[in-house]
Amino acid sequence: MRKSLFMYLFFFAALFIVFQYMNEKTIFESQEKSINNLTEKLHKAKDSIEVLNASVSESNYFSLLNNDNAMTYLEKYELNPEEVKKQITDKIYDQNGLEGGNPLIEFKGDRGPMRINKIKFLNHRWIQADFSDGQRWGEVIIEYFFDENNKLDIYPVKTVLYPL
Repeated sequence: MRKSLFMYLFFFAALFIVFQYMNEKTIFESQEKSINNLTEKLHKAKDSIEVLNASVSESNYFSLLNNDNAMTYLEKYELNPEEVKKQITDKIYDQNGLEGGNPLIEFKGDRGPMRINKIKFLNHRWIQADFSDGQRWGEVIIEYFFDENNKLDIYPVKTVLYPL
């Protein structure tokens, strides 16, 4: 009887060990698969980030703050690029509130005055701006400069109005 009890215990222990081995193997394979999937997603995300960084770098090529020549020009006149950008932006947006719309836009709006919505500084001399009256849209290239007394002069160079 004792012999059969040990035999049953041995078979039970062997079955338990085989069960535990299979269970742990399944868990390990599942975790390995999850790690591989996450690693693959991480590589795709890193590739996407690199593409986006290259795209941002390319789109920021024409900008006031990323252009060394523009920065040198402003520093020559002892102007802070951030302050210049803020001053010009404020002046352009303040003109939106004038009677008849922004004077930098040569077109009259059909549904109200034309107003500048967005601006992008291209360098130390030019700005590209988007404008609209709510129905019609267009863009304007604005030239700006500071005279010898650091007085700001702004005027439109060319304007385009998109067809309806």
